[in-house]
Amino acid sequence: MAILRPNEIRAMNPEEMLEKLRELRAELARARATVTAGGSLENPARIKELRRTIARILTILKEKQKGGA
Repeated sequence: MAILRPNEIRAMNPEEMLEKLRELRAELARARATVTAGGSLENPARIKELRRTIARILTILKEKQKGGA
């Protein structure tokens, strides 16, 4: 799954953002579980990318809720 840029996120409607948020959180949980179980990830930096993308989506959702976007 590619990392979403802010302009791509802003183009989504709130329902799409929430769905993408659920997908990213599930992927992050799987990656963390793999690491916790002693496994190794193909791309360890993916966890950082997922966390940042989740934060981007949450930030833009808050902006839209407050009417700032």
